[in-house]
Amino acid sequence: MLFHSSAAACGALVALAVSVTVARSESRVVHANTVVEAASGDAVVGAASMYNPFRPGREEGGPKTASGERYNPSAWSAAIKTSLRGKFGGVQFGERPKFALVEAAGKKVIVKINDVGPLRPGRVIDFNERTMRHFDPSLERGVIKNVKVSPLSGDDWTPGPVG
Repeated sequence: MLFHSSAAACGALVALAVSVTVARSESRVVHANTVVEAASGDAVVGAASMYNPFRPGREEGGPKTASGERYNPSAWSAAIKTSLRGKFGGVQFGERPKFALVEAAGKKVIVKINDVGPLRPGRVIDFNERTMRHFDPSLERGVIKNVKVSPLSGDDWTPGPVG
C-alpha cells in the first residue's frame, strides 16, 4: 500500500514538472512573437562588430556611454551608428536608453542601445562583449554580416535572448 501511494505521489510530481516546463516554453514563444510584433519602423541591415572602451585604471567602473550609463561588458547592450540615432530614439547623454531587436545567424536578442558608434564604414551596430559572444561564442569572426536591427517601441523590455 505504501508503494502505491508513493508511486502516485511521484506520478503527480512528474505531471506537475511537465506542465510547468510546457508553460515556460509556451511563454517564450509568446514573448518571441510579441517582440517581433513590437519591432517598430524599418529595420537596418549591415555588419556588426564588438567594442570595449574600458581601459583598466582609466575610470572606476568603466567609461560612461552616450546615455550616461557606465559601459558594462556583461550587459546585453550595444552602440548604434551615430547617423541612426534619430531612428533609435536619440541615445543622447542623460536620455533613457532605447531597445532594439537584433537578428543574425538564426538568433534573436533584445539589446539596450545606450551608446553611439561604430566608426568603421558598413557597420551599423557595435555589440558589447556579452552580446557579441551570443552571436560568435569564440569571438573569432570579429565581424558579423547581415545583422538586422529593428527599433523596439516602449521602454519596458528585458534585454537578452529571444525565443
